[in-house]
Amino acid sequence: MPGRPFVASILAGPGLALALSGCGGGPAKVAPPVPTSAPAARACAALAAALPDVLDGHNARSTEPDSELTAAWADPAIVLRCGVATPPELRPTSELYTINDIDWLPVDTDRGWRFTTVGRIANVEVTVPNRYEPAVNPLVDLAAAIAATVPEAESAGS
Repeated sequence: MPGRPFVASILAGPGLALALSGCGGGPAKVAPPVPTSAPAARACAALAAALPDVLDGHNARSTEPDSELTAAWADPAIVLRCGVATPPELRPTSELYTINDIDWLPVDTDRGWRFTTVGRIANVEVTVPNRYEPAVNPLVDLAAAIAATVPEAESAGS
């Protein structure tokens, strides 16, 4: 379909996740985003209430500043931010990963991976440090909460 990023599906399930544990002390410093609309902010609040206490075997930890737009697990922190801007790397030709019916734009960074949902009323960003492999494992644990609380955006032109 012209204008829509290429989607590569990844079948993921509980058997894919690695069981890692451990959590450092103190809150993770995470800059809260500014959602672009009231529906996006409501979706992010709903997502915050639905997030798992354990992500890929890692316990949740607090964030600083405290915000319902951010969450963290593990040390170094796997970080979620809800309501982020559309990533500049997203192009009509971008290859997306689909994990448990959620489309993600993967971006390889110096410190790990940054995954951002595509096609939802609020963009959800998850950063996964290099230490955690496979980097997509946390996305498996987040899929149900995102699907239940952050609806798909209506297609352009609607």
